[in-house]
Amino acid sequence: MSDLEAWKTTDDYIVEHLLGRDADLEGALARNSEGGLPAIDVSRTQAELLALLVRFGGAQRVLEVGTLGGYSTIVLARAVGDAGSVTTLELIPHHADVAAENLVAAGLADRVEIQVGPALELLEAMLDEPPAPFDFVFIDADKENSPEYFALARRLCRPGAMIVVDNVIRHGTLADESANDEQTLGNRRLLAHLKADDSIQATTIQTVGHKAWDGFTVALV
Repeated sequence: MSDLEAWKTTDDYIVEHLLGRDADLEGALARNSEGGLPAIDVSRTQAELLALLVRFGGAQRVLEVGTLGGYSTIVLARAVGDAGSVTTLELIPHHADVAAENLVAAGLADRVEIQVGPALELLEAMLDEPPAPFDFVFIDADKENSPEYFALARRLCRPGAMIVVDNVIRHGTLADESANDEQTLGNRRLLAHLKADDSIQATTIQTVGHKAWDGFTVALV
């Protein structure tokens, strides 16, 4: 058995023996596939980690950068509870339409606002008319802009909020000196930005599983 096969098998074991089946999330993945969306959602185990982080911090207002088909959005919307809300940003209108359908099917549409357009522009617009501060941010969009997303999102957060950035390790390219693609360079700039700011406490954790070798950066701002 290859490493990847072993990681996937272990993820499947965790889902079967700890998390259990989830009809809403499975339905979302099915509709995403039918809609031709790329299969790049977070894994089920990673999604549950996001939910735990939201609940642990008592977050009521969540910002998500990168909706795709709403898989992680469903988990975040559940975690904030009936009194909470999620604002999620998606570049591609078709992806946003599929996400909206998935949220309706999961009974969560009333606590989620989907904004469609370039995330940098949408975040800048929020700064012009600031909403109530966010408690938790999940950034899962184009990695070349992760440092800019982080910097803008931080300005929209309350002190002590948590920001999680996905896909930072990227199969080890983060530390591979021969890798110079824009997404890897964006992740390196993100870590350099965090290191240079003493007011931020952050770490990056490697993960393995259905998403192969990757990882999150987690920061308190």
